[in-house]
Amino acid sequence: MRFLILLSGLLTFLSAQAEEIDQAAALATLQRADSLLIDVRSSEEFSAGALPGAIRIGHDEIAAQIASIAPDKDSPLVLYCRSGRRSGLAKQSLENLGYRQVINAGAYDDLLPLLEAQE
Repeated sequence: MRFLILLSGLLTFLSAQAEEIDQAAALATLQRADSLLIDVRSSEEFSAGALPGAIRIGHDEIAAQIASIAPDKDSPLVLYCRSGRRSGLAKQSLENLGYRQVINAGAYDDLLPLLEAQE
C-alpha cells in the first residue's frame, strides 16, 4: 500500500514537471512588442526581485486574472517562476482556457542573465 501511495505521488510530481521549458522561444518572443512577461511566483518572491517589465499573477490565480491583461487568446505570453514547475502549471491552465501562444520560460535565476546579455 505504501508503495502505491509513493508511486501515485511520484506520478503527480512528474506530470507537473512534464511541461517543457523553452528559454530560446521565450527570449525570441520577448523581442515582440505585443508579448507579455508574467511572473507566476508569490508576491514575496516578486518583491525580492523580478524581471524587467514582468507582471505578477500567481500561478493559482492566473485563470481568474488573465483576461484582464490579455483578453486576446492569441497574445504571446511568457511565464516564469523559481524553477519552471509553477510556470508549467500556469501554462497548462492558460492552454485549457484557449490561449495559443504560451511559453514556459522556466526559472527567474536562469532568465535574468540571459536577458541582461541581450541588453
